[in-house]
Amino acid sequence: MNLSIKNVPEEVVERLRKGAKRNRRSMQRELLVIVEEAMTPSRLTISELRERVRQLGLRTGDDATAMIREDRDAC
Repeated sequence: MNLSIKNVPEEVVERLRKGAKRNRRSMQRELLVIVEEAMTPSRLTISELRERVRQLGLRTGDDATAMIREDRDAC
């Protein structure tokens, strides 16, 4: 399927062009990636959340607090 967007402000086109160049994509591919990301549900399931927590190595609230403090102090 083909879509067309009309009357796009030049500053938006320029930001799209720069993003495409930075990501080494065509402008069409960059726009498709942006649309796909925007349409992807952002809510995690409990299983997905549990897996992310496991990947981070967090076991308790204290682990999470320590990780946040470490990250904050690194700035």
